Amino acid sequence: MKLFRAALLASALTLPLAAGAAHAATPADALVIAQNIDDIVALDPAQAYEFSAGEINANLYDHLVQYAAEDTTVLAPGLATEWAADEAAKTLTFTMREGASFASGNPVRAEDVHYSFKRVVTLNLTPAFILTQLGWTPENIDEMVTVDGNTVTVRWDGDFASAFVLNVLASRPGAIVDEVLVREHEVDGDWGNAWLNTNSAGSGPFVLTDYRPAELVRLTANENYFEGAPAMKQVLIRHVAEAATQQLLLTSGDVDMAKNLTPDQIAGLGDDVKVEAYPQATVHFLSFNQKTESLTPPAVWEASRYLVDYDGMVGSFLNGQMEKHQAFWPKGFPGSYDETPYSYDVDKAKQILADAGIQTPINVTLDVINSAPFTDIAQSLQAGFAEAGINFDILPGTGAQVITKYRDRTHEAMLLYWGPDFMDPHSNAKAFAYNADNSDDNYTATTTWRNAWAVPQELNDEVTAALAEADQDKRNEMYVDLQKKVQEDSPIIIMFQAELQIAMAQNVEGYVNGSNSDFVYYRLVTKQ
Repeated sequence: MKLFRAALLASALTLPLAAGAAHAATPADALVIAQNIDDIVALDPAQAYEFSAGEINANLYDHLVQYAAEDTTVLAPGLATEWAADEAAKTLTFTMREGASFASGNPVRAEDVHYSFKRVVTLNLTPAFILTQLGWTPENIDEMVTVDGNTVTVRWDGDFASAFVLNVLASRPGAIVDEVLVREHEVDGDWGNAWLNTNSAGSGPFVLTDYRPAELVRLTANENYFEGAPAMKQVLIRHVAEAATQQLLLTSGDVDMAKNLTPDQIAGLGDDVKVEAYPQATVHFLSFNQKTESLTPPAVWEASRYLVDYDGMVGSFLNGQMEKHQAFWPKGFPGSYDETPYSYDVDKAKQILADAGIQTPINVTLDVINSAPFTDIAQSLQAGFAEAGINFDILPGTGAQVITKYRDRTHEAMLLYWGPDFMDPHSNAKAFAYNADNSDDNYTATTTWRNAWAVPQELNDEVTAALAEADQDKRNEMYVDLQKKVQEDSPIIIMFQAELQIAMAQNVEGYVNGSNSDFVYYRLVTKQ
């Protein structure tokens, strides 16, 4: 088994391994990762929407502005070195970086920006909505994004603050692709989509040189990267679905990093391995469908907040996976509200229900994804809520089954999670605090609509106002206020913020894992 693993690694890297070594040591200038990457559907940034695809694209492409590896909480210059906003005219004008080139050697031009945005809007694949919410269409994109020498002017149609637009442009479909190279690989008007799903055309620190679905991804250093060439000449991501196999490969030295270990496996690692924890943008919640009459009284919502054993779960089976967080925007970014006023208090919950005249028992079905830690959370909730006469009948299902039911609004209670589509607080404010049309035929991809919660007009108006507010400090205050209101009075009980633990060899330094998959960077990695 050991020789087989070593042979696989040598073949994949096309680099020899030392015969007879105690460990199948990885090359000094290559980072080898064991990871489950079977979620990848597409790698073209105009189509990619999966977590693993986001991690890969973050290392292949640049944006006009981006959350850089040096500090993933700060929106920094990317392919644009400066920009000027005209809030009244609804424009942003970007000055392009001099001397930047794509990995192909082609210079990065303002025209590439126009082409990249037009390509996303015209293809209109899954993530296109992030850009088209700016009012962009195939018919008007040539007027909404214009080029003048070394500058690009971006226009938008809607009451949006320029800070919101910057975050939209920093999102995955805002990646800038090499127009000259992509056009060479267009087939039957596909804008190079088929080719870009197995190749790359970016200016980022790495180039995609090999992709075999559910097998491996190989990235090779872009020696001409404008921020400097990465120390790692290769990053090899091996698809390893089983966590136990990842653990074995890491502890035997066959890989440098394992990304999908369980808490028990993490706890059992030896001294040759270190574990780093990274707070994630995903929030986990319990929600009540307002089509279920017994779950509509606000007193039920309030009592429920005192029936979750937040600390007990985080201190046991969620240790290292989640932390207590009770607001819809994750901490670590401007506009977050990090107070956690609720704790497990059965007596208080009973009193709230009694004061409101709520009759118990209340029997509720709870849909949950049939895997850890979701089933464990569901069982904890079942035990805690039963103390106050709210009885959960747990209905486990596959992720697809649970989410389909949720989208159809046919659940009663739901245990799920939510991550922002881009790092602007509006992404989550719209999901948790806005629902202007609650009708069944108005499908909306938000937690509010999916739980049939007709959001009070006051909240809808505040979400709209925050989106348009030009003063960023005031805008952040508005989002904090929205989070407080949703925290206090909503059928959606936010419980946790995800935390990611990644195990790696002691000699690996400089790995960056921000709050979501788009902020995973290998450029600064070294191996001492």
